[in-house]
Amino acid sequence: MSAAIDFDKYEVVIGLEVHAQLLTESKLFCGDSAAFGGAPNTHISPITLGHPGTLPMLNRKAVEYAIRLGLACQSRIERDNYFARKNYFYPDLPKGYQISQHTAPICDGGIVTIPVANGERQIQLNRIHLEEDAGKSMHDQDPSFTMVDYNRAGVPLVEIVTEPDLHSSDEVYSFLTTLRRLVRWLDVCDGNMEEGSMRCDANISIRLKGETKLGTKVEVKNLNSIRNVKRAVEGEIKRQITIVESGGTIMQETRSFDAGNGTSFSLRSKEEANDYRYFPEPDLAPFHLTDEYLDSILKALPELPDAMVLRFVSQYGLPEYDARVICDDKATADYYSQVATIIPAYKAVANWLLGPVKSTLNEQGVSMAEFPLAPAALAGLIQLVEDGKVSFSIASSRIFPELLQHPAEQPLDIATRLNLLQDNNANNIAPIIDEVLAKYPDKVAEFRSGKKGLMGLFVGEVMKLSKGKADPKLTNQLLAEKLK
Repeated sequence: MSAAIDFDKYEVVIGLEVHAQLLTESKLFCGDSAAFGGAPNTHISPITLGHPGTLPMLNRKAVEYAIRLGLACQSRIERDNYFARKNYFYPDLPKGYQISQHTAPICDGGIVTIPVANGERQIQLNRIHLEEDAGKSMHDQDPSFTMVDYNRAGVPLVEIVTEPDLHSSDEVYSFLTTLRRLVRWLDVCDGNMEEGSMRCDANISIRLKGETKLGTKVEVKNLNSIRNVKRAVEGEIKRQITIVESGGTIMQETRSFDAGNGTSFSLRSKEEANDYRYFPEPDLAPFHLTDEYLDSILKALPELPDAMVLRFVSQYGLPEYDARVICDDKATADYYSQVATIIPAYKAVANWLLGPVKSTLNEQGVSMAEFPLAPAALAGLIQLVEDGKVSFSIASSRIFPELLQHPAEQPLDIATRLNLLQDNNANNIAPIIDEVLAKYPDKVAEFRSGKKGLMGLFVGEVMKLSKGKADPKLTNQLLAEKLK
């Protein structure tokens, strides 16, 4: 029997290359639509198709979005910029070259702070640069031919390149989750990996712990979800260590991940770096970024997620867990802020967003941005509970669904119309209590002999008979008096 492999004696080194499609209306160098989902080859023009004599024109909004992301990542913004041609022939690149900033990135360096098991880590970025996307080759549409859709060709991308600074699949998962939240927060990319608007290639190597020289790098491509990136990284780590432990040699290559069976396979070897013959794009003038322009973008940046978490904890007294879950999505965080300015029941607001509201969104399959209730409407509903006019149970199970159907109606009016306002008249509640105690004489005796936990049973029965309208606080007081 062969000895078990000691995986712990190896250090894993991972660098990521993440392409994020920018949320501009048009492409990077022409006015063709950059929208996802059009019929094949409908978002094209002579410029997209690389016809002779056509000239590109830079999309100013794409530059702004790249800078916005770079500033949020604390990158150094390059003032003097130019694009270069990256020459290689492939069917989904009509021009036969890609226009890219690979050799001169607009954003140099930077960090992305990620949560890890023992706190936080700052993952170092190498660069963020602008480039145009290629089209899409489809090999499963025809038995004899590869079909090409050029709708995506020319869509603006930023490529976020990390240093080889990640060391586990968990860190990779955390990095991509954090980055996706950031690009969505900044409204520069929708982060939808399933639609290809955020794509990741992972460069993975191993070395014995204590060594400083990097091992042979293997690139894994075709990763269409954060979960699959994690699975692919785990599989590649295991594959490389198994090869080394059996006396083999890691080959530098590009591999593709098959999400169906969780394995990877070789696409091509990389014995030598490709010569893309970069040279400055002659049809695009260099462009200069002024300090005033950069300052205007910086001032327009929203409060970033980590800063908002800290503020929610300090300003509203929320538990850190609640603050982090709320700030996982900018629409939810902004909604919370708006409700919290109306009603100071800060923890109750959080409980509603993380409870009934979140459940409703999940059931309907919609995002917080599509939530129909205005902040004032939810604040009004919460205020009914805070004032003791309805119980949380009645508010969440009866009034909230009705309010969703009639968002313009006042929560108090709904509670009145449905006869749901709590009864805080002792003369109405006392007979119900007498009825409950008469129904459970044995439980009354047990309570009086010391089983105080039975109070919950009595309160529950009173609430049931009153159809949820008995004031719980008053009910507890009256029961305590009766049970002396």
